[in-house]
Amino acid sequence: MLEAGPEPEPQPRPVPESAPVADPGAAPVAAPVVKRPRGRTALLIAAAAVLGIAGGTAVGYDVQAGRAPTPLPALSQPDLVYPAKALPADKVPDPLPASQDRRVRTDGDLRKLLADRPAGWSDKAALGFRDGWLGVDEYAYRAFRDKGPQYEYFLESGMRRIAGAAWKRGQYRTAEIHLVQFRSGVVQEAQALAQGQRSYMPGTEFGAGNDGDPIKGSGNGRYYLYEVERKPGYLPTYQARAIVYRGDIMADIGIHDTVPISKKDIRTLAERQLERL
Repeated sequence: MLEAGPEPEPQPRPVPESAPVADPGAAPVAAPVVKRPRGRTALLIAAAAVLGIAGGTAVGYDVQAGRAPTPLPALSQPDLVYPAKALPADKVPDPLPASQDRRVRTDGDLRKLLADRPAGWSDKAALGFRDGWLGVDEYAYRAFRDKGPQYEYFLESGMRRIAGAAWKRGQYRTAEIHLVQFRSGVVQEAQALAQGQRSYMPGTEFGAGNDGDPIKGSGNGRYYLYEVERKPGYLPTYQARAIVYRGDIMADIGIHDTVPISKKDIRTLAERQLERL
């Protein structure tokens, strides 16, 4: 038999030059932690919330569908508004007279609601007036600085018609009254127009430069005296204005002259016009 020789000694494995050599005295390195993708938890929560809402809605519909329908009250019920018998003919109230029924007054000839011409005044041929009527475009052109936008506003706000009168006294004093009527609607356009005009009157650029004085008995009207306007080569210009509304009609009253206008002049004319409305 052959005798076994000694086992060969193990040879050390060669270490590549690029491989780091572990330091026997260094602390062990922890294994790398795998990071969890961001937003995944939020998506899971949102999905669960949506599923919960959908499930609750489905359960609610199922419960409601299983219930018996609730009967609605009858549409016609007796003795709610009308009496059982009509009133006798001798007890039926008379209709309101035209002097108290505003609908009858305002639906008629609007020119009849203009104040009468004061004593000492004469009719004036005013530009744009046609037999006591004034077109919407003419009113916007005569009475407002922003003529185009104001004309568009009137068309959109349901303006119905405009009646007017113009008078003259002496050489330079003139007066004009415009009754601006709107159609019925959700917004009270006569009130809105009057409030819009009064809002800029305290200013000096386009207004009178003061808050004016209340028109007695109106609850909303005011009259104003403007500061005198002077230009080289021209006579001074004095102006007064009154604004008041009642129902669907706004009254715009103005006086012009080359001499001062008293508060009594514009107040008296405004009060006379208010009595007709």
